[in-house]
Amino acid sequence: MRPWLVLLAIALAGAAHAQQDDPANGIFLVARPELVDPNFFHTVVLVTQTPDGSTVGVIVNRPTPLKLQQFLSDEFPTGNYRDRIYFGGPVMRQAIVALFHADSPPPAAAFHVMKDLYLTMHPDNIKPLLEDPARRYRLYAGFSGWAPMQLENEFNRDGWLIVSPDEETVFSSDTESMWQELLRRARIRPVGGVVNDPNSRMGISR
Repeated sequence: MRPWLVLLAIALAGAAHAQQDDPANGIFLVARPELVDPNFFHTVVLVTQTPDGSTVGVIVNRPTPLKLQQFLSDEFPTGNYRDRIYFGGPVMRQAIVALFHADSPPPAAAFHVMKDLYLTMHPDNIKPLLEDPARRYRLYAGFSGWAPMQLENEFNRDGWLIVSPDEETVFSSDTESMWQELLRRARIRPVGGVVNDPNSRMGISR
């Protein structure tokens, strides 16, 4: 694994403490129809930017037939999870990543992606989610990551559109039409509150 991907994985797993109290810092990346990379073809990716300028996130519209028991040990109450496992991205596909709602910063390392929405691989965050049926969360196999300036270069090649994120779309059960809907949303109106300039913090504002 490339060194910057290792750092992103470490941050997701346990070294993102500084991000927990940071302002929400996320956008939807909507793959343009011309983007033919099989990892991201027709995808919607919720991403956040890290302090070093890297980008990390998960694909939110690719459910899989995988079972949670394939990823977590018996100490986790995997039988409580009723949703699908989603393909989060091509990095560390064997790892479980959680995207979850929390009214306050979680106890363990997490990235603050949207208001009250966090991204983590830390088991001290994931286990309480599985233990509480009232929690709102979704689990992913792997994640997506870009080195500093890598994503900006993809913007310059017209790989992505930017759309302002919302929690209802993140947790929508209708993943089949999500890409088409966000593509339409990106093309028919300006993105409210988000600068459509990939060179301005990748379109993210703190």
